[in-house]
Amino acid sequence: MKLARAIHFDESDMNVFASPARTGEWCISGGFEFSNWGEGDLTGKARQAFANGWFGLETGGRVTFVAVTQLEEAELETLTDLLAQHFVTYYGAPSADAARPVAMEELAQMIELCEDHDPNTLLTVARELTASGVREAYRTIQPQDAGLDQFAIHGDTGHEH
Repeated sequence: MKLARAIHFDESDMNVFASPARTGEWCISGGFEFSNWGEGDLTGKARQAFANGWFGLETGGRVTFVAVTQLEEAELETLTDLLAQHFVTYYGAPSADAARPVAMEELAQMIELCEDHDPNTLLTVARELTASGVREAYRTIQPQDAGLDQFAIHGDTGHEH
C-alpha cells in the first residue's frame, strides 16, 4: 500500500501557501476544502492552495510536491483518525466516528492514485473551478527526472508521535 509524503526542493512553499505542510508529513489531495468555493474565494495564497496544493494530514498545510512512499496498515489507522478529527474541528462533523467513513474514502482515493507509481515518484495536482465544480488533474514526475535518486525519501522524519 502506498501514500504520499510532502517534499520540498526549496523554500517556495513557505512563501506561496498561507499554511505550508511540513516536509515528510503524509498528504492527500484535500480537494474537499474547496467544494463550496467560487471565483471570489480564489485570491492570493488561498488561490495557490486551490490551484496546486496537496493537503498535509498532520498540519492541515499545503505543499506543491508529494512523493509516493510505502504505507503500513497501522499508519493508515492513525491517518484516518487524524483526518476524521480534522473534519470535526474544521468542518463541523458531529464526531470523529461519524467522520471516519469520509476520511477513509479520502485516503482510499489517494492510496489508489499512488498505487501504480514507484516509490519516490513525484506527484503534482492542478485544480480548476468549472461549472460542475472543482476539477483535479494529476501529473507524475519520475524520480530520475527529478534527480531524487541521490536522496531517497524515507519514512522516518525524526518526529515522535
